[in-house]
Amino acid sequence: MKITFYGHASLGIEIGDFNLLVDPFISPNPKASAIDINTLKADYILVTHAHQDHIADVEAISKRTGATVISNFEIVSYYEKLGIKGHPMNHGGQWEFEFGLVKYVNAIHTSSFPDGSYGGQPGGFVLNANGKTIYIAGDTALTYDMKLIRKSFDLDLAILPIGDNFTMGVDDALIATGFLDCDKVLGYHYDTFGYIEIDKSKSIGKFDINLKKLLLLDIGESIEV
Repeated sequence: MKITFYGHASLGIEIGDFNLLVDPFISPNPKASAIDINTLKADYILVTHAHQDHIADVEAISKRTGATVISNFEIVSYYEKLGIKGHPMNHGGQWEFEFGLVKYVNAIHTSSFPDGSYGGQPGGFVLNANGKTIYIAGDTALTYDMKLIRKSFDLDLAILPIGDNFTMGVDDALIATGFLDCDKVLGYHYDTFGYIEIDKSKSIGKFDINLKKLLLLDIGESIEV
């Protein structure tokens, strides 16, 4: 499983011959100006919630590639009205896709489209494929519900927001590693704009002191899980 960071909370995930995108907010992000969305492959697009900084490129990419949107019922319904294929889910449900298993889990946040329409309840995803399991938290506060994930899944990587203000910050992400029983974290949702800027060295140091690993990728950089 190859994971590529496209800035903010946007990810590309390659699983064998399948290409997934998560929350594509790329073209409006000046920090991701080197990424051309017209070159990105996508068979599926996972959307955690409806905020503009998570869906900006969903329509353009899905219409170009024919990708299927995986999200909650309200978000999928919104995109189906635009002629986009979707697979609706809701909290606690899981589905075996051709690329692997996806479970839709709780997140504590808000969710509305840029036009103000209702975006359903926010969520995160647990993805199991090719013997590896990752948790994509989406925008969320620290929540005891994370303890439920470790009862069903042995995580290889947790992808957690660390920018604070709108989501949990680094300190809460460190606590989340205990809830999840996962010591390896890929941080995202930070530094895109003023409210969520962090001290990266200090943040990595907090994890190091606790014998845990915080990965902060450059935009366009990839890791293998």
